[in-house]
Amino acid sequence: MAVQRKFIREAVNRLMIREYLEKETERAGFGGIQIQRTPMGTRVSILAERPGMVIGRKGSTINSLTEALQKRFKVENPQIEVIEAGRNAALNAQIMAIKLAEALERGWHFRRAGHSTVQRVMQAGAQGCQVIIAGKLTGQRHRTEKFSQGHLKYCGDTMDKVMDVGFAVCKKKLGVMGCTVRIMHPDAILPDNIKIFSPEEAAARKAPKVTPAAAADMAPPPPKPEEKPAEAPKKPRAPRAKKEPAPGAVEGGE
Repeated sequence: MAVQRKFIREAVNRLMIREYLEKETERAGFGGIQIQRTPMGTRVSILAERPGMVIGRKGSTINSLTEALQKRFKVENPQIEVIEAGRNAALNAQIMAIKLAEALERGWHFRRAGHSTVQRVMQAGAQGCQVIIAGKLTGQRHRTEKFSQGHLKYCGDTMDKVMDVGFAVCKKKLGVMGCTVRIMHPDAILPDNIKIFSPEEAAARKAPKVTPAAAADMAPPPPKPEEKPAEAPKKPRAPRAKKEPAPGAVEGGE
């Protein structure tokens, strides 16, 4: 049971770190965190819409967060990294939930805020979006309003893979209101999406893919230039023997 308790303790500590960082960086547009253990320490990546507010003047804010993680949550050598959401801010459910709560706190009507949030998410390229606002919207009784558009998944393993869920709290005079935003990723692939390939495309997909390096290794070696056979060294010719005159022959002519 010691190993199981260790895993549970680490999971609870990660959840407490997330809640603490979300509360401290809410004004900067907190979009989520990722905690990784490295040989040099623990790397904490914070996704924010306005990273300058997380870093602070001359790094004062990020230094205080690092010190808090080390002393309060016993994190070994924490290294905080801030990532800017950029153009993907409209596709981050947590950032859009915080923006929705801020709009309601500024006095926006809940219908206007809900429809504008859904429209902004869909214009960013999402396949589907749902906004849920629950609380005392117009009176003393609790109500729940939903604004949906596009394709959505509500349960199962598919929902865990393709849906991004964010939650924020709006504080008003009548009480608190919960703001939930659910977004289906633009590149989500659903199990019921079927694509039919032509025979040529199917054969091309079945063919093994060869990387350029492997193709270079498999290529035949270039032909070597033809080499002429070496000529055998010529043997020196023996000098011809002079013919001796036949006996009885007379040298010279008359």
